[in-house]
Amino acid sequence: MTAITALFALLVFSSPASAAIFPANAPSGTHLQTGTIDCTETATGVSCTTYELAGVGNTDASLSVSVTYAATIQCTNKGGKLVESHDDTVTEVTTTELTSSKNGRLTVPALNSTAPTEAEVLEQADCPNPNWTPSVLAGSVQTASWSYTLTFAGFTSPYVSFSG
Repeated sequence: MTAITALFALLVFSSPASAAIFPANAPSGTHLQTGTIDCTETATGVSCTTYELAGVGNTDASLSVSVTYAATIQCTNKGGKLVESHDDTVTEVTTTELTSSKNGRLTVPALNSTAPTEAEVLEQADCPNPNWTPSVLAGSVQTASWSYTLTFAGFTSPYVSFSG
């Protein structure tokens, strides 16, 4: 392990999110050139920073962020009475294909995931009885879990992986 890779691994592992970097899952010589590899959970989702990797040669990569949001669904019967509440989840996945630039560099853009609207949650929500009407309890949509991966073309496992 080179000194740069060791320092890079130390920086990544000191992040508050459970982050990992796997040098074996990247072209030999891949290292952080600029920026900070970091993701943080916000009140409305997940925010990940931009950074640049060098030493990647002509190898492209795929960046994926998956965020699962939880919400409380209320079910109302035809008489207008609340008859059941239950939790439901909505998962949103953003995938971006990254192309290595000249000089063997790869710029990884910042990514922000924001919580779905109540209407978006309702598109996937249901009640046990099809005659009941679902609604989202105000203020109940929140981040339940998330993952961030950067995987190089030709490699089966991620080089960078975060989760929270």
